[in-house]
Amino acid sequence: MGEGEQFDAIVVGAGLAGLAAAYTLADAGLEVLVLERGDYPGAKNVTGGRIYLNPIRELFPNLWPKAPLERYITHEELCMMAGERSLTVRYQGNELGQEPHQSCSILRSKFDRWLARQAERKGALLVSRTRVDDIILTEGKVTGVRAGGEELRARVVIACDGVMSFIAQKAGLKSPADPAHYAVGIKEVIELDRQVLEDRFNLEGDEGAARMYMGAVTAGKFGGGFLYTNRDSISLGIVAGIEDLAHQEPYIKAPELLDAFKQRPEVAQLIQGGEAAEYSAHVIPEGGPGTMHRLYGDGILVAGDAAGFSMNIGITVRGMEYAMATGYYAARAVIHARERGDFSAAGLAVYETLLHDSFVMADFQNFSSSLDVLKNPRLFRHYPELVGGIARDLYQVPAGSKARLFPTVKKHLSMAELWAMFQDYRRMKQI
Repeated sequence: MGEGEQFDAIVVGAGLAGLAAAYTLADAGLEVLVLERGDYPGAKNVTGGRIYLNPIRELFPNLWPKAPLERYITHEELCMMAGERSLTVRYQGNELGQEPHQSCSILRSKFDRWLARQAERKGALLVSRTRVDDIILTEGKVTGVRAGGEELRARVVIACDGVMSFIAQKAGLKSPADPAHYAVGIKEVIELDRQVLEDRFNLEGDEGAARMYMGAVTAGKFGGGFLYTNRDSISLGIVAGIEDLAHQEPYIKAPELLDAFKQRPEVAQLIQGGEAAEYSAHVIPEGGPGTMHRLYGDGILVAGDAAGFSMNIGITVRGMEYAMATGYYAARAVIHARERGDFSAAGLAVYETLLHDSFVMADFQNFSSSLDVLKNPRLFRHYPELVGGIARDLYQVPAGSKARLFPTVKKHLSMAELWAMFQDYRRMKQI
C-alpha cells in the first residue's frame, strides 16, 4: 500500500459479520480490506452449527442457491436430561421440509472460506494470518489500524473481531468483559457414515435434525447441549455460563462436561462408531440488549459477536444470522456515509437506525428478558428431574396392580410445587 493511499473500509475479522460487510461493500464498488488473524476464514470461527435463513434471505439473495450448507432442519427436538433418565420431545412439521427452508446445519470451516471467495470475486482484498495490533487515532477519530508492522489507513474501520473485540475496546466503545454476560461453548465434529447417520436420526436425503439438551448436561448450571446433523458428521457440544462454571457447585471444567455428555447413553448411541474430526471452543455473548455497548464512533462501526449480537431463548440459540445482518447494515451505513462524505459518529449513526428498523433489534427488544428468565436454576436442576420422575412412574408397570394415571402425576405436584411452577410461569410470560 503506497504512502497516502487509503481504503474506503478496513474490516477486522473474517467471520460472518466481517465477510458479509466486505461482500456488501465490494458489491457497491467500494475498496475494502479484510484482515483475518487465522490461517484462513473459518479456521478460528466456531458455532454450534445452525443458521436461520429466513431473516437474511433477502439481504443476500444471490448467495443461497450455491452456498455450501449441510442439511435443512426438518426435525426439531428438545431433551430434558435428568441424572438417570431423560425425556425427548420431537417436532416434525410439513412446513420444515418445504422450500425455502427455514434453517440449515452448517460447518463454518467450509462456509466461511466459500463466503470469503464470494467477497473476493466482488473485489474485496483479503489478507489472512495477520493480527491487528492497534487502531490509529487522528484527532480522536479512527483512521486505520496497525497490523503486521504496517499502518493501514481507511475512512472507516469495521470491528468484527469477535466477542472480546480488542478493537472496540481500543476505540472506547466497549468495556472489559463481565463474566456474568458470557458463556463458553465447546464443540466436536464427529464424522459418521452418511447412511448410518440417516438411519439413526430417521432422515432422508438432505433432511437434518437439531436437538437441544438441558439439565444434567451442564450439571444443573446455566447452559445446555446441542446436536446438529451435517451431511456425514454430527456437530455435538455444550454451552455453559462462565460465572456458573467459576462459582457454582459442583465445580467442573467445561471440557469435562462435554466428556460426560458424550458418555450418556442417549448420546453415546448416536455417535457410536464416529470419529472426532474437529474440536473447538468459543466464548459467546449472553448479556442481551441491556449489556450492549456503543455500536459506532468517529470512523468506526462494530458488528457481530463484537457487538454482542447473540441470542439464547432456550429452544433456539441464534447468532449467525445476526452476524451477517449486522455486517450488511454496517456496510450500508458506510455506503451512506461515503455518499455524504461524512465518516464521523454523526455520519455513521445511520447504522443504529438501520438496525432498529430491521429484525435484529426487533428480536432483541422482543426477547430482552430472556436471559433473566433462563437464569432460573429450576429450569436446569429441578424440571428435568421432575419431568423424568413423572415419565418414569407413568411408564412403570409393577408386579402388582398399576396406579391410576392422575394420582401418579398428582403425587409429584404438591401445592408447594404448583405454586413454584406458577411463579416460574409468570417469569416465562416475559419471553
